[in-house]
Amino acid sequence: MKLPARATLDEAAALLAMLENELAGAGQGEVFELDASALQEVDSSALALMIEAHRLCAQRGLRFRASGLPAKLSELARLYGVESLLSPVA
Repeated sequence: MKLPARATLDEAAALLAMLENELAGAGQGEVFELDASALQEVDSSALALMIEAHRLCAQRGLRFRASGLPAKLSELARLYGVESLLSPVA
């Protein structure tokens, strides 16, 4: 799933719905990739979306991969102590 240029509180509900829709079509054991390379504007909502994606993947028997993380999002993950959840394959 490729994230748009903006992932802030204003887009959180729509992004969560998009995430759940994408996950519905994934088969157990697959790698679900969340591509953040287009992100230009983020806040902690983007991080919350990534954490929720990780949780939902684990619940569905999928492996989660986050790619293309912008520096600000990586910094937020380090600040909140969740950077291991966003490692290449978790």
